[in-house]
Amino acid sequence: MHDKIIILDFGSQTTQLIGRRVRELNTYCEIVPFNKFPFEDETVKGVILSGSPFSVNDETAFKTDLRKIRRNYPVLGICYGAQWIAYSSGGAVEKSDSREYGRAHLSVKEPEDLLLGNIPQLSQVWMSHGDTIVRIPEDFSVIASTEEVEIAAYKVKDEPTWGVQFHPEVFHTEQGTRILDNFLTICGCRRDWTPASFIESTVAELKETLGDDKVILALSGGVDSSVVAVLLNKAIGKNLTCIFVNHGLLRKNEFETVLENYEHLGLNVIGVDARERFYRELAGVTDPEQKRKIIGKGFIDLFEEEAGKLKEIKWLAQGTIYPDIIESLSITGTVIKSHHNVGGLPEKMNLKLCEPLRLLFKDEVRKIGLELGMKPHLIYRHPFPGPGLGIRILGDITPEKVRIAQDADDIFISNLRDAGLYDKVWQAGAILLPVQSVGVMGDERTYENTVALRAVTSTDAMTADWAHLPYEFLAKVSSEIINKVKGVNRVVYDISSKPPATIEWE
Repeated sequence: MHDKIIILDFGSQTTQLIGRRVRELNTYCEIVPFNKFPFEDETVKGVILSGSPFSVNDETAFKTDLRKIRRNYPVLGICYGAQWIAYSSGGAVEKSDSREYGRAHLSVKEPEDLLLGNIPQLSQVWMSHGDTIVRIPEDFSVIASTEEVEIAAYKVKDEPTWGVQFHPEVFHTEQGTRILDNFLTICGCRRDWTPASFIESTVAELKETLGDDKVILALSGGVDSSVVAVLLNKAIGKNLTCIFVNHGLLRKNEFETVLENYEHLGLNVIGVDARERFYRELAGVTDPEQKRKIIGKGFIDLFEEEAGKLKEIKWLAQGTIYPDIIESLSITGTVIKSHHNVGGLPEKMNLKLCEPLRLLFKDEVRKIGLELGMKPHLIYRHPFPGPGLGIRILGDITPEKVRIAQDADDIFISNLRDAGLYDKVWQAGAILLPVQSVGVMGDERTYENTVALRAVTSTDAMTADWAHLPYEFLAKVSSEIINKVKGVNRVVYDISSKPPATIEWE
């Protein structure tokens, strides 16, 4: 059993990021709703309280009784978490005169403190709060301040409890990783959460749980389902059958390439080419949500048909990962939506669910894949939407539009690889717009389609900036698409960031 850190989630947008940072320090952690602390779990070594969109003074704010947690475990409160510890102990939290958002400089006042003592006396931190702690109880002491916030960090005397007003989990806090590392040392955690240990324990658990049962898995070609396939293959071998559906909206030649890759991995894969079926169902449909539903239902129907041809299947395996699990719960622990890759199938087909990656973040999944011996080009593929080009072709779907989108995307992605830019971009693709414009090719007037290129960078996938690709590179890609993709006479580049825009257009 691994030592465990519990992160109490008060609704912050960066709660998952706290979890990822702790995992990166080879320590296992779980995120639970603020009021669901697992007191019976003997592996818990420490507790982190997340931020929140609320003020502690709001009647509807998320509040939890910390009396059974403090003194029994080391505690670190972050932003709202720090405010709640102080407020619930008799301190005061008020709207600050000058809100502090963004970069600030932290001045450490207690060089002997176990949490902050070994970081530089002055370092950059990231603030994001409208309230501030204006008074702390007598048994609290200030251990750091910024220019605008006197009580930027505190320690409770004679108790392993700390609060920090800033966010150590975000990239812009220069010493954030060291601060979290210090807290894990305070908790006495063994740093034994590694890809190798996960594979060893998970394969043993799968062998014991599944025995000689047969399992089916829907492959998407993405990293999550691919890693699940290799992990299960290691545990149960030929008792795993994978199904890979071509809905006709994959990237150019992807169906054949993915099947070849899976064959090299020694997987038992059934490839289903259903392009014509999906094109018929999508004919004339322009609403993006309706397109998504048609593609999703068509996939489920096809998967059920193929699975029905197999005998004695007892389990459905899926590439569900930890963010899916977290997002499928409300802050009070009530399921509000399903993130299963094949929604509804377990109940409909009488199958039990097998989700061996359900406690991993995306970056951990990639590390597991590399540890399993999978090729880097499979592990570090850009994310690709489940509906595929169905949401990168704006408007109705036709085979001709799919050809244009595939050819343009293939030229863009190939050039990114050739220029050494592919791994510097989080996600990239070509979008076929429902816009035609006048052009000139040779001495002839054209009236053809417009393609938008989209490439974004991201540190944590929560926000994304448009990739600042070289002008010469974009000019080369534009020229190649216009010259080689019949039906396109104009290429534009999307320079919108997320937020306010999303990465995909639909």
